[in-house]
Amino acid sequence: MAEEQTGLEERIIIRDQHTKEIDLVNRDPKHINEDVIKVDFEDVIAEPAGTYSFDGVWKTSYTTFTVSKYWCYRLLSVVLGIPLAVIWGFLFALISFCHIWAVVPCIKSYVIEIQCVSRIYSLCIHTFCDPLCEALGKIFSSIKVALRKEI
Repeated sequence: MAEEQTGLEERIIIRDQHTKEIDLVNRDPKHINEDVIKVDFEDVIAEPAGTYSFDGVWKTSYTTFTVSKYWCYRLLSVVLGIPLAVIWGFLFALISFCHIWAVVPCIKSYVIEIQCVSRIYSLCIHTFCDPLCEALGKIFSSIKVALRKEI
């Protein structure tokens, strides 16, 4: 019984990321489009005081704007949403592939190779510059500076 429970827990934990449930109510849970896409009628069209159109025109304009924005977005989503999702999926898969199979190995290789160079550089600095700096330090350590204020 305990082995069955452990196996079930492992299957739940190792659940495939592609089969997770999608939230159809909150479609922007990380708020990536918080400031960008919120465009309402009042954000685009406004009549200043003293230059009002007829109330019927204003109401019809509001309805036309809202409904056309809604249905144009839906139509564009149907026509272009899936092809663009494929393109973006391919692009991010390509970026991930390049990062995993090219960028990280190149960086690791560079780090390994540069360690040899850094040891040689460090040896040269310690061999030539350290004695010079110590000698200059001893020479200049005997210099004393006195500031006098003259009136």
